[in-house]
Amino acid sequence: MAKSTKNNTLKLKFDTLKYAPAPESKSSAKINAQYDLFINGKFEKPLSKKYFDTINPATEEKLSSVAEANTADVDKAVKAARNAYNNVWSKMPAKERGKYIFRIARMIQERAREFSVIETLDGGKPIRESRDIDIPLAANHFFYYAGWADKLAYAFPNRQPKSLGVAGQIIPWNFPLLMAAWKIAPALATGNTVVLKPAETTPLTALKLAEIIQESDLPPGVVNIITGAGATGAAIVNHSDINKIAFTGSTEVGKIIQRAVAGTNKKITLELGGKAANIIFEDAAIDAAVEGIINGIYFNQGHVCCAGSRLFVQESVYKIVMQKLKDRIATLIVGDPMDKNTDVGAINSKQQLETIHKYINIGKKEGLDIFESSCVLPEKGFFCKPTLFTNVAQSSRIAQEEIFGPVLAIQTFRTDDEVIEKANNTAYGLSAGVWTDKGSKVFNLTSKLRAGVIWANTYNKFDPTSPFGGYKESGFGREGGLHGLSAYLNVQ
Repeated sequence: MAKSTKNNTLKLKFDTLKYAPAPESKSSAKINAQYDLFINGKFEKPLSKKYFDTINPATEEKLSSVAEANTADVDKAVKAARNAYNNVWSKMPAKERGKYIFRIARMIQERAREFSVIETLDGGKPIRESRDIDIPLAANHFFYYAGWADKLAYAFPNRQPKSLGVAGQIIPWNFPLLMAAWKIAPALATGNTVVLKPAETTPLTALKLAEIIQESDLPPGVVNIITGAGATGAAIVNHSDINKIAFTGSTEVGKIIQRAVAGTNKKITLELGGKAANIIFEDAAIDAAVEGIINGIYFNQGHVCCAGSRLFVQESVYKIVMQKLKDRIATLIVGDPMDKNTDVGAINSKQQLETIHKYINIGKKEGLDIFESSCVLPEKGFFCKPTLFTNVAQSSRIAQEEIFGPVLAIQTFRTDDEVIEKANNTAYGLSAGVWTDKGSKVFNLTSKLRAGVIWANTYNKFDPTSPFGGYKESGFGREGGLHGLSAYLNVQ
């Protein structure tokens, strides 16, 4: 009896244990009260004379006012890029171009803490993710492509690779700086110039990158960064003097862009939505698999297009996986993204939070079983509890449509063929994960799953040397690796 009482006391103490706050200091980040457009190597006021606010999604406080580019501003940026391409960048020896890209990479590293803080303040993701993943990967992409700048003849032997000209690039809000690096670095390495538009809700790290580009003495007009919403992006897509469009974002917008460039000579790559399957077999290392599931959907608030938002568990281990998963969700800390203890930060915008809640309500109306974290959400800001649904059918909307939030749809399976059929039964084909102890099973599934990237016994691992992209409504074309070079070249 005494032993039981002691164990209960210890359990009570463990259950009520709280981490002391460990906030990252904001002092390392300088955010201007107002940002103009970065065109031709300098910040210029928008011809539209309009500005919009970008806010901190964790506090709903205004961070800065940002210029809103109109069609005339876009035209000005494209002309600057074309002039730089014709007169400077395309004529510069490739080795010299590489030096500029190396310089940008080093400067990102030197100011990594500032970038991390701004990324978290503007985007709402936990500081641990910004600090340990986003910013280092962004620098690594610049380093990687700087090395290729003077080696294109080796990348494409017996071919004649030539730059395209001016690239129009539009990036989303989930990985603002990393997406900018994914697009700018290979474009510059292959001799193109750039007009880039960040998402209107997360423009600050792209504008901070513009400051670095200015300080690096990159020739004016080689990189132009303009801000705005959908109309600004449409003006870039429709501009007649742009040779290449690179877009990362929703499938709906991707389809609009594809229709817009049809019949033109513009080259295009689209990295769109996803509904990734994470598959746990009975012979998997269950604890590692559960942690991989958590990493694939909850640590990043489900805000990655490759988020493992569908979980398939083999029936024989379903009960133990569910218990471990629920226990792990109960330990997740949801709150201030600037706190280094936080696991799940803020949803990027009120609009996105409303979308997530809409799908949670859809799941409830469909009669699915729901489990939510018991955490207490902050009173201000855009936060969502980690959520999972069980007894999900293939026809359920939460199993078929991209939610882009910390919501997991769980199904069971018995055989390899069954889970392959279920995993492929979606309009998307961006990524997938397989958890098993058998290499033969990994290779069997990777040859049959229709997904551009498939991880084995891990999830959400990225490297500049590896191509990334999808099939079906997840888009086409690849970014990263040699594939990321070829997307910005005419290779004959």
